[in-house]
Amino acid sequence: MPLLTVARSPIALLRFADLAHPERGVRNGELVKIRPGVYASARDWNALAAWDRYLARVHAVAMVCPDVVFSCESAAALQGMSIFGDPVVVHVLASPLATARLVAGIRVHTTGGHREVVEIGGMLMTSPAETAVDLARSRHAAIGLAAADAALRIDPSLSAESLVAINEGRASKRGRALARWPLGAATALAETALESVSRATIAWLGFPEPTLQVTFRSAGGQEDRSDFVWRGISLAGESDGDLKFDGRYGDPRELLRRQRERDARLRSRHVEAVAHWGWVEATTVDPLRTLLLGHGLKQVAPEQPAQLYSLRRAVSPNPPHRAAPLPNRSR
Repeated sequence: MPLLTVARSPIALLRFADLAHPERGVRNGELVKIRPGVYASARDWNALAAWDRYLARVHAVAMVCPDVVFSCESAAALQGMSIFGDPVVVHVLASPLATARLVAGIRVHTTGGHREVVEIGGMLMTSPAETAVDLARSRHAAIGLAAADAALRIDPSLSAESLVAINEGRASKRGRALARWPLGAATALAETALESVSRATIAWLGFPEPTLQVTFRSAGGQEDRSDFVWRGISLAGESDGDLKFDGRYGDPRELLRRQRERDARLRSRHVEAVAHWGWVEATTVDPLRTLLLGHGLKQVAPEQPAQLYSLRRAVSPNPPHRAAPLPNRSR
């Protein structure tokens, strides 16, 4: 396994013993209590995105319970995987003799089988592979796919086959069948959670599987890379939409100018069209279906309405953070 680094708390966390009058600070609106014994600046806390609040909660638990083994979304957050919204509950793994329970925002999971546990930055957690299998077994298949894709990016020694083997090898059958599709479809080529969710939506809409991360060379020697390519109809797809142009990656006008130039290079000699979509289009389903059909892509399999309906309910309201910098599409 490669050397992993833990995602740090996005804000400073303060212990009860380090504050003169923490409860007074809470009453005055200067502090917030993250959990008993752990506080933070109210201004810093209120400025956090949902997924960063969750990461701070996990670190708060680690401050007061340094020996716990984090699992599920909590391990995923610490390993830099994308988190969908704020899951709120912190997940830890206990021995088979313990009692599974939910107490004070901490859900204790028990298992009778083997789990690979790793230490990263002095914190114990399930490995990327075990974390991906846990989420694939217990969460929506699109979230499971995003976790499985992320695990393969984090640990290049993993493969879809190895994730499937872990799933099949567990003694418990609970969630095994649910996890088979996301784990079997995992690939490190999907660079973001949005790309993973887009892949799931495209598959459940019955569209043909695209080729991922195709690099094209322009007449001037410049290389451009596309998230998705359907060579049969000469169509490229880009799933960076709303996240790309919200200002977090620089001046949106400059980014839009670069995108237009890049699209023009692609259309000049490589593809006939470039389709762009964002989080809303991918997770509310209908816009992405309309977009791809409008570009001439044909559905080759029946739609899976149950997966598509549950996708809207489970994923659409909770956009994930982008754990990695915006991929450089032109180089």
